[in-house]
Amino acid sequence: MSTPRFKKDKEIIADYESQVKEIRAQLVEQQKCLDQQTEMRVQLLQDLQDFFRKKSEIEMEYSRNLEKLAERFMAKTRSTKDHQQYKKDQNLLSPVNCWYLLLNQVRRESKDHATLSDIYLNNVIMRFMQISEDSTRLLKKSKEIAFQLQEDLMKVLNELYTVMKTYHMYHSESISSESKLKEAEKQEGKQIGRGDPVFSIRMEDKYQRRSSVKKIEKMREKRQAKYSENKLKSIKARNEYLLTLEASNASIFKYYIHDLSDLIDERLASVTRSSYKYRAGQSRAQEFEKYERDFEQRAAGGRLQSGVD
Repeated sequence: MSTPRFKKDKEIIADYESQVKEIRAQLVEQQKCLDQQTEMRVQLLQDLQDFFRKKSEIEMEYSRNLEKLAERFMAKTRSTKDHQQYKKDQNLLSPVNCWYLLLNQVRRESKDHATLSDIYLNNVIMRFMQISEDSTRLLKKSKEIAFQLQEDLMKVLNELYTVMKTYHMYHSESISSESKLKEAEKQEGKQIGRGDPVFSIRMEDKYQRRSSVKKIEKMREKRQAKYSENKLKSIKARNEYLLTLEASNASIFKYYIHDLSDLIDERLASVTRSSYKYRAGQSRAQEFEKYERDFEQRAAGGRLQSGVD
């Protein structure tokens, strides 16, 4: 906010007013962008709920189709003679046993997809709903905090504006009183330096000149006192202006570097946490599925091995 020294006071104040208007416009634009980003992320949470609701329906439908498929061929196989042989020798390596193993695997897959559908419907979607509600409350609070921070920042800038105008007013008065003082000193010097011989001056002129000198001297003293008073006010106003300027720069730095960053992070945190939870859940589900496959493969291998022996 520093300005060149050659600028006049009015130009300095006008320049500051322009900067404050620019900052205010930036704050309005920032709030607008944050609101737009918030709406996008709230909509994303809603889309995630719709996505998993639809995915739950698909998983359930797929589970039912797998169950129907397994039941259809299981019923067909039960009517054959090999079914009775399967009951007697389940550990024998035979096409019928492999066929039953495949059908049982399909039925387990059906149950797994039904379980996954239930998890999506009763866990994932419910969790997203909770996150959405919490996010809405947090975003509302965040908006209130952002508004308050911006108001505090503008309050500091307005205070700086007032202090700056006061300083420039006292500074102008100090310069004006200094100019008047120099003019009085100049007149006093001229009056004293006239150098007319005392004996050549008439008595009445002598008294008149002495009275004029006293008036000029009194005027100089008065202007000296006024200049000292205005100079002191100007110095105090300047010190207050510099302190307020430093505080204003610190407030601007804090808002743009820390507060604004925290507000953005807070508004994006809810969706980020949702993504992390979803990915963590997916990883655990994949690990569980891998464990089940390994277990089933070992179990199937054990049955086949016993059939060979």
